[in-house]
Amino acid sequence: MRIAHVSDSHLTNPEGVATSVGTTVALLRAAGHRVVLYRPGPLSRVRRRPGEVPSLSVPTRPYRLALPRPPGAPVDVVHVHTTGPLGVAGLRWAAARGVPTVLTWHTDLVAYAAYYPEIPIGAAYAGLRLGLRWRVRDLWALARPGPGRQARLAALGRTLLAHTTVLIAPSPKTATMMATMAGRTPIVVLPTPAAAPHADADDRRRVRARLGIPADAPVLLAVGRATPEKNPELLLAAFAQVRRVLPTAQLVLLGARRHRLAVRRMAHRYGVGGGLHLLRPVPRHRVGAYYRAADVLAFTSTTDTQGLVLAEAEAYQLPVAMVDTLLAERPGTGTPRPVAEPTGAAFAALLTRLLTEPELRAAVIRDGLAAAADWSAERYLTELATLYASLPPVSPASETGRGWPS
Repeated sequence: MRIAHVSDSHLTNPEGVATSVGTTVALLRAAGHRVVLYRPGPLSRVRRRPGEVPSLSVPTRPYRLALPRPPGAPVDVVHVHTTGPLGVAGLRWAAARGVPTVLTWHTDLVAYAAYYPEIPIGAAYAGLRLGLRWRVRDLWALARPGPGRQARLAALGRTLLAHTTVLIAPSPKTATMMATMAGRTPIVVLPTPAAAPHADADDRRRVRARLGIPADAPVLLAVGRATPEKNPELLLAAFAQVRRVLPTAQLVLLGARRHRLAVRRMAHRYGVGGGLHLLRPVPRHRVGAYYRAADVLAFTSTTDTQGLVLAEAEAYQLPVAMVDTLLAERPGTGTPRPVAEPTGAAFAALLTRLLTEPELRAAVIRDGLAAAADWSAERYLTELATLYASLPPVSPASETGRGWPS
């Protein structure tokens, strides 16, 4: 099958969308499918690889802004992962040619719009390109927090999904969130599988030695951004209470590129600055060493659509603790992950139990491993390929009266 994947997130970006896209494309290619991934690339034509589109770095962000170039070759399916310039171009190109379109909803745009001004700006661009007749007051509403912004983002979501053959939700939480926007567009829940663990090369000892952490110290790990939507203050508040019970406990926050000073100030305010290890992102193949070096993964975000790090940690036999009840169900077995109320005291109590109660810890590790084994890369690939093959033919937009502006 010939498949075009389209993503505004370049593969070296240390975040969940890039990881999910990279995993999916690699699995499809290994299975013999002809896949081209359209993603941001360098400006220089000489340095660009197949599928890369000219792009510019965005100041203060780990992103690149690509030119809105659509796929350049005939394909059987267009699979869009983002709603930036590339993603919108892919959707419009597929609609104009009658190519079935799959859209994976990786990001809660409504929740993230409160923290990232580029999301309302991108929404305005997407709405205009998709034919929404927004006026100045609509664009002004997008720029301001509140019900007006949410209403415009919901309208954009309905327009995107009206021209999508199938919507993939990476979790039941996301499927529920998108149900009101989807209309007649079917929703399929299809989480990205966790990558198989890398071989253990004395990771635990080496990582701890490099960070100056004693071999017997309890270590909490958080993987991802330290920006407000990930709720680092709850993490630090809980860590402070864990240290009252386990004074030698350490917290490794891996992936903090922005808001580092704010996090350090919060840590000092809670009196845990000496136990915090604030680390910048590392390449994906090195993250597994940190899972092995830790004792519990602490996950305080409530804005994630999937939380890929949860499944990754479980594949490495690292128990997880979280506060988002809507993401608690594990892919595969459907068993629940340990969840606490989103307060410092409640989350600290859960973390402490996972650090000090061997029977509970063993049960959580066992259930996590079982889910990781059940929701395997092979199962995911089979379900995705079956979905592609089942897509019905689509009439070109120009023939159905729903054409978009060129």
